[in-house]
Amino acid sequence: MRLFCSSLLLILFFGCSNTGKKHNNLIEFIPDNASLIIKTNNLESLNSSLKNNDFIERFSKTTAYNRLQEKLKPLALLKPLNEVVLCLSEGVNDNLDFTVITKLNSNILETDSLPNYTEETLTYKNKTIIKSTLNDNSFYTASIDSVLVVSSSKSIVENTFSSFNDDDEFKKAYRTTSNDKSCSIIIKPNSEFISTFFIEDFLNLNNFTEYLALDVEMNQNSIYFNGITKALDSSKKLINIFKNTYPQVNQTQHITPSNSDGFMSFSFNDFKILESNLLKYQQKDSLMSNAILFNDVVEVGVIYEDKNRAIVLNSVDVIATKDALIAEQSVTDTYREIEIYNFSQPKLFAETFSPLISDTHANLYCILDNFFVFSSQMDMLQNIIASYQNKTTFSNSLIFEDTKEKLSDASSILQINNASTLKNIFHKNLGSDEKFNIVEYNQSAIQFIYDNNFAHVNGVVNKNKTRGSLNSVSEELNIKLDNDILNTPQFVTNHITKHKEIVVQDVNNNLYLISNKGKILWKKRLQGPVLGRIEQIDIYKNGRLQLAFATLKKVYVLDRKGREVKPFSLNFKDKITQPLAIFDYDKRKDYRLLVTQGKNVLMYNVKGKIVSGFKFKSAKNAVVCKPEHFRIGSKDYIIIKTNKNLYILDRLGKIRVKPKQSFSYSNQPVFLYNNTFTTTSESGDLVSVNPLGNVSSRKLNLSNNHFIETTSKTLVTQSENKLFIKNKTTELDFGNYVNPKIFYINDKIYVSTTDLQSHKIYLFDSASKLLPNFPVYGNSTIELDNIDKDKNLEFVTIGESNAIILYQIN
Repeated sequence: MRLFCSSLLLILFFGCSNTGKKHNNLIEFIPDNASLIIKTNNLESLNSSLKNNDFIERFSKTTAYNRLQEKLKPLALLKPLNEVVLCLSEGVNDNLDFTVITKLNSNILETDSLPNYTEETLTYKNKTIIKSTLNDNSFYTASIDSVLVVSSSKSIVENTFSSFNDDDEFKKAYRTTSNDKSCSIIIKPNSEFISTFFIEDFLNLNNFTEYLALDVEMNQNSIYFNGITKALDSSKKLINIFKNTYPQVNQTQHITPSNSDGFMSFSFNDFKILESNLLKYQQKDSLMSNAILFNDVVEVGVIYEDKNRAIVLNSVDVIATKDALIAEQSVTDTYREIEIYNFSQPKLFAETFSPLISDTHANLYCILDNFFVFSSQMDMLQNIIASYQNKTTFSNSLIFEDTKEKLSDASSILQINNASTLKNIFHKNLGSDEKFNIVEYNQSAIQFIYDNNFAHVNGVVNKNKTRGSLNSVSEELNIKLDNDILNTPQFVTNHITKHKEIVVQDVNNNLYLISNKGKILWKKRLQGPVLGRIEQIDIYKNGRLQLAFATLKKVYVLDRKGREVKPFSLNFKDKITQPLAIFDYDKRKDYRLLVTQGKNVLMYNVKGKIVSGFKFKSAKNAVVCKPEHFRIGSKDYIIIKTNKNLYILDRLGKIRVKPKQSFSYSNQPVFLYNNTFTTTSESGDLVSVNPLGNVSSRKLNLSNNHFIETTSKTLVTQSENKLFIKNKTTELDFGNYVNPKIFYINDKIYVSTTDLQSHKIYLFDSASKLLPNFPVYGNSTIELDNIDKDKNLEFVTIGESNAIILYQIN
């Protein structure tokens, strides 16, 4: 069980399980024999990221996955609140032992009413250990001060009473990790679970470095990691050969054919320094005498093609490097006007750069601009020449463009893998040839950038992006939640990045904030369903945005991390019947929050206090839609609507305009359309009231079950299968349609509607023309916007009952 991905999957099966402990530092409780440590500060987010990550999901049918799932079943009982540390150790008979360390809370272990669950109290040196058994799986639990330790090993729990982790180097590595990523992974020396990141068998982590501390970020179609690695000077670790060298910009990708299995590149500014470090590592007195060939080389690459290898030298002085090859000028072939020479010292590279390069028997070479390419295979050299001339190398591929975004330009070691090579690396770590399909992950990368006595590490496992053709609609994310979705997902603004994020609620009243990459940032249990849309306000007037909304008995204001902003939340005894209305009369962020309870409308300020100057308290009948605020000229108008009356008020809640005619109104909102207050009657007529109180009505032949939406100049209605945009009616297939929505983006009008019966989303322009490639699959109204500031628009909707889909219009 040595799979890097499987190590992450541990937490998936360990589900919502980990937290609850109290001591000076969680590090002190990490077992000495733990060789892989995973920590997270947000288990909900990590659990969701694992569940939604496509790369990890591909392992769900493997034997290793199922064994791991069975081993970790007991961990699903844990309900942590804060930081969690999961430690993996090799137990007796090569078995996996797990240990979970977290802060104690009152509900940390929920075992009530569990079938097939038993407990036994054990005593160890006057200390209490609980042995729990669930379906023949046993685990041991102890609390030390305020720390909870849960382990599959009794001896590990016993040792925590008397033995604390005092490995200073490990602690240094642990403390470099972040608290705001999906998780962090610390790999200790001689790890049984992760043995290598490299293509070559002889490059294993045990020989390469000591501690690795990596922060891992998981999105739906990618895994990124970055961190540091360090080996003591006294240890014989390969990473130290780059000490006192400076990484150069890697160039091997410019000559590696796109049909290769990958490449490894290592760079340095001074070969003499690297040579000296290699001699120490290899414990030799000197390298081969003709190492003069490398004096003007700043990068060496190895191109992989099945079992074949090609060595690439990147020279900064082509003439000097050619001079070093003056005795190797015997031409054996010419391909595409490039001469291919014999090379008489094929073992030079392995002798010089071992173990970075193995015995390649490279007895042929050619020169392509500043690249000197050596191989034992004529076909491989010809492929490299053709790809270089045809510009079909890694660097010319769109996949590499996506990969390099997460990498530094210069690195001491850079390795790029195709899907086949990546799969082989995982097989090495797994220790078996498990079957799984990762063909769509055709380029992954890892790089090490040597710095002062340590190296930075960056890694990418990225699903190939399908470039959408013009006007196509592509599915970018399909995010599964723990429960069915309750309300329509919507976009909110991240005030830090200015990008959009997704907020949605499930049927258990959990509110989620999700990044535009599919990562669940937080989940918060609310008192009830959110009424209507969630609004954003800047309560402190400092540019930081909060989420403001009402449920049936509360008004919430939440900050970016899901925390309640004082003095909110506000509690109400009587039921709130309409969505929270928020007014900012003069755009000065002096917000007024209007709470509707049946006939009554209460106005609050951001201090949670009733605005005593607002005199309107009650309508004659129940208010049927959210109160609205409009400004015409210098005057403010507050609109409160019942089925019998339209109240048009001033800021103080006094009647500003009294309509000269009354109607039986529908439940549709009131809009400001052509400078009139516009809504519909119960019979489906369009009713408009101007600022003088004059009323006009127009028959639209709408059914009782109709919808209306407007901008200042665009009117949209829907009645059964008829969609009316401006002056044009479009007849759709008969179905069950939600209310249409208007979006005004980049000076363009878009109109959407969704048929819940056929699961189709329609998107029209202002001329009532259906956009190309619509309708698409969906089960709710949509939210349309540019969420990441590229040229493409995105929209979000409900997919399956527990999933949201993010589409992109290309």
